[in-house]
Amino acid sequence: MDRKRRIPGLRLLEALATPHSIDRYLELVHPMLTIRELRGEVTSVHRSTRDSVTLTIRPTRRWRGFTAGQFIRVGVLIDGVRHTRCYSPATSQHSADGRFELTVKAHDNGRVSRWLHANARPGLVLQLAPAEGEFTLPAARPEKVLLISGGSGITPVISMLRTLCAEGHTGEVVFLHYAYTEADVPYLAQLRELAGAHPNVRLLLAYTDVEGGDLHGFFTEEHLRAAAPWFADADTYLCGPPGLMAGAREVFTALGAAHRLRTEDFAPAPITVDAEDATGEITFGRSGTSAANTGRTLLEQAEAAGLKPEYGCRMGICFTCTSVKTSGCTRDVRNGELSTDPDSEIQICVSVPVGDVELDI
Repeated sequence: MDRKRRIPGLRLLEALATPHSIDRYLELVHPMLTIRELRGEVTSVHRSTRDSVTLTIRPTRRWRGFTAGQFIRVGVLIDGVRHTRCYSPATSQHSADGRFELTVKAHDNGRVSRWLHANARPGLVLQLAPAEGEFTLPAARPEKVLLISGGSGITPVISMLRTLCAEGHTGEVVFLHYAYTEADVPYLAQLRELAGAHPNVRLLLAYTDVEGGDLHGFFTEEHLRAAAPWFADADTYLCGPPGLMAGAREVFTALGAAHRLRTEDFAPAPITVDAEDATGEITFGRSGTSAANTGRTLLEQAEAAGLKPEYGCRMGICFTCTSVKTSGCTRDVRNGELSTDPDSEIQICVSVPVGDVELDI
């Protein structure tokens, strides 16, 4: 039943609160006191590697949980401005009290990740959105599954591993993680504990910068066959940095097993820019600003023009940056699709202009 129907007088309260939502007033009493919006309070903070932080979050009662592998849009207030990013819970989807963990790696140019790494403390309240994403295990759990991750891409796949273990799954599970060194592996103790407690779980650690792991170097066909010689008859779930993603896709494609690979990108792939082919002018109608097309994404060009459009993932997942293209043609960098219709919504983080373009920004 909708919560609106269970709270007498809510419609009247919301009408009186206009133009703000009633939650804007309730949060003045306590930031976790909301009716409509989802919030989460950080209850503990742990730094297992030099550049990452793990937050345990207690969500408000409207939280409906998640499926292992999904992501959550998280809103963080920094210097009075709310920024949104997408993070995948790392815990089992069967958490008894609804709490979940987010592990955030501090990237050099990551405003939110660096802020959380430096400032997250118990009591911090974050804005949440319902879990999203289709990077999930099938309802009928597979008899054999290969989980591959790299860096902070470990979070959705360790959630899958923890979920399978919590369910008492007895099928064969191989967990292969890539890191620079052992010190760069998040959840190392937990991974070893799970592998030790569950005979069906095999843990492989691949170090790219040093010897000493189960495997050495970057992903190859040899790594794949060593980890899961049955890969052609089972599904593989992969999440990691662009280099790992590209390398694994290339190997699986060459072996005729691309249909067995399930992926979730957590970082945007590099966008090749050919400034010589960039023509036209970008007009930001609402702000009265225009600039010559440089060939970069419209989000990057808007920022270069001194504008501050909202954005989240910067890779076409969260839709935070969706804006109206009032005229012109744009190309989606992920698949090459063109958008030529006027007054249409586009994701400016993954759209580049083709000639003159006007945006309602």
